[in-house]
Amino acid sequence: MEDITTITVTEDVALVTLRSSPADIRFISHVFLEIAKKGVNVDMISQTTPVGSITSLSFTVSDEQIGEILEVCALLRRETPQIKTDIHSGNCKISFSGEVMRTKPGVAAHVFDALAEIGTDIRMITTSEVDISILIPQTEYPDVRERLEKLFAAKPQVTKTI
Repeated sequence: MEDITTITVTEDVALVTLRSSPADIRFISHVFLEIAKKGVNVDMISQTTPVGSITSLSFTVSDEQIGEILEVCALLRRETPQIKTDIHSGNCKISFSGEVMRTKPGVAAHVFDALAEIGTDIRMITTSEVDISILIPQTEYPDVRERLEKLFAAKPQVTKTI
């Protein structure tokens, strides 16, 4: 599929989810300010639709920075005890890019269909006008890479940092 011109892979990614979080921009700001104070770079960010005043907030960081994230999560739980934290390390992010995504319908559908054919476990999805990023368990990457190389003209480029 020539619509995808670049595929990049980031290895060693941790997914952090704060469940039962306040659906309040002041809380969200506080979360990311505390993470920034620890010198942690956040990559993907996603929030569920709030139910009343509660939401779930997910984001990714490098596996190497889980210690700092645990400290932030402990602080947040002391301040807001109803928060539940989930941290899953050992993932990789695959980003599909192509300028045509800005105007052509169905590009995301083709990407998801290709991944569905091999039963990929997608843990998170984020998008922009020209990019689709998915988070999968790193153990699934060899099968996903093989499928991507057959389907898309672009070969995945692997990086190690977020």
